[in-house]
Amino acid sequence: MYILGISAFYHDSAAALLRDGEIIAAAQEERFTRKKHDLAFPERAIEYCLKEVGIGLADFKFVAFYEKPLQKFDRLIETYLAFAPAGFKSFSKAIPLWAKEKLFQRREMRRKLPGYEGPFVYPEHHESHAASAFFPSPFDRAAVLTIDGVGEWASASIGLGEGNKLSLVKEMHFPHSVGLLYSAFTYYTGFRVNSGEYKLMGLAPYGEPRFADVIREKLVRIYDDGSIWLDMDYFNYCQGLTMTSEKFHQLFGRAPRTADTDLSQLDMDLAASIQVVTEEIMVKMARYAREVTGASNLCLAGGVALNCVGNGKILREKIFDEIWIQPAAGDAGGALGAAQFVWHHLLERERKPAGKDSQKGSYLGYCPTHEETESFLKSAGAKWHHHDNEKDLLDSVAAAMADGKVVGWSSGRMEYGPRALGARSIIGDARNEGMQSVMNRKIKFRESFRPFAPCVLVEDVADYFDLEGESPYMLLVAPVKEAIRTPLTVEEDAAMKDPDLTKRVNVKRSELPAITHVDYSARIQTVDEERHGRYYRLMRRFKELTGCGVIINTSFNIRGEPIVRTPEEAYNCFMKTHMDVLVIEDCVLFKSEQANVDEKLMEHYRESFPLD
Repeated sequence: MYILGISAFYHDSAAALLRDGEIIAAAQEERFTRKKHDLAFPERAIEYCLKEVGIGLADFKFVAFYEKPLQKFDRLIETYLAFAPAGFKSFSKAIPLWAKEKLFQRREMRRKLPGYEGPFVYPEHHESHAASAFFPSPFDRAAVLTIDGVGEWASASIGLGEGNKLSLVKEMHFPHSVGLLYSAFTYYTGFRVNSGEYKLMGLAPYGEPRFADVIREKLVRIYDDGSIWLDMDYFNYCQGLTMTSEKFHQLFGRAPRTADTDLSQLDMDLAASIQVVTEEIMVKMARYAREVTGASNLCLAGGVALNCVGNGKILREKIFDEIWIQPAAGDAGGALGAAQFVWHHLLERERKPAGKDSQKGSYLGYCPTHEETESFLKSAGAKWHHHDNEKDLLDSVAAAMADGKVVGWSSGRMEYGPRALGARSIIGDARNEGMQSVMNRKIKFRESFRPFAPCVLVEDVADYFDLEGESPYMLLVAPVKEAIRTPLTVEEDAAMKDPDLTKRVNVKRSELPAITHVDYSARIQTVDEERHGRYYRLMRRFKELTGCGVIINTSFNIRGEPIVRTPEEAYNCFMKTHMDVLVIEDCVLFKSEQANVDEKLMEHYRESFPLD
């Protein structure tokens, strides 16, 4: 039996395919259209899922959409009426979109899925999030916590998963929302809502949480169960086209920062403050989830579950024995959750969790064939080395990394979710003091303050980080171990107070300077052979050469673009940037051997991305 899950029309549209309950394929639409956070109906992602198993739309038994559109429309109408006549501009902008397609989704789905004659199923938004968290998890019984901006009315939920059943027992409702509170500060500090929240999280360690009490006293009331109440006088998202109101701006003494201006210490301190408050809320929610459900394990999903600093705090508080977080925790993951909700909960099909999770490393997307790869490279006039023997390939790439080279690594099936997990990654030597700066400025073309994540061999994690257990999906932050930290000199300590963030970034804090953030933290991915295959074996070879079981990893893209999918996209990114080596499946390219290298083009791209 085939079931298709769909999320669409808000941000991060995606499709996911189940065959007899097994996750076969899943992908975001942005990877095909090249429009970051594409919200359109995921026609290309659906087409990919069909091709992966060689079926047509008529072969599906069910199609599940990740939320209930009419309930969401009800919230839109009731919110407008509550604030009318304020908010007419926002309301008049939204209504044409609803009248065109959102309000008549069943009709639109029939039109966009020709040949499908079966029923449509509409779980609630937070049911889809909860299903995506629990059903792929390794637990037979677990508390489920979902936290995001808003679905239909719910902005957070607590549930209990048992076997093949899922029940939501508590909800928090709009307009009171942890996700929207965090997004308000994302907007105010000059980052884009629904995509810049992770930048705010990365900025937080540069500041001091000196506004945390102000936030608690003026903006949000936090209850013991983790539920919150927001003073809506400070916010504008119910009735306007912005997140914050004039009263919010007066509270912090300025208008929102525009993206083309420098970050100030105020921005850093606000980031630190809202991060501390968010962590407090997340921990209280987790404690209440344990109390309500009595479960010893926790599953997390929803956009706020991508706050890996908060996740790490929950883990270190030891509220639960184990935690599992959906890699595609945002709306894209709703497609998978909706399909799994139908299979397990509605159809009551058996579920047998065993050992690791069933997410398959989240390697659920497109993988090019050997013929596709070499055909493109020939057409591009590229020079490459083909390796039939994996050992020779790994020897070559690991040696280049050990020599300080930056490698674009495109291998196997593309990741599902926002994180690059070793299938479409840019990688390098975490011991290299200049690696973070080079990657940010000359390859990613992004803000210099942004930290990079370490990948660590799962058997070596305790040697480098204070992390208990695994973090296969890069969704937990943990401290770098004291034993590998580097004491600061007087000069370095002074640099840490410099308003120029580039000076703070370049301070060496540990034996792994490229992945150690300013607060000695790191967003960790543990790598094992069962989930990560060739990527694990590359890291093992790198360790044999260097003695180090850690490398630096970032997504294979440049600022403002989705992660690469095809050989052509990988090659174009390689040629536009100062990357040294490109690996596409069994083919290895060295920049120094390419005849068509254009230094002016690389410099042009670097200068075309003014940094915040």
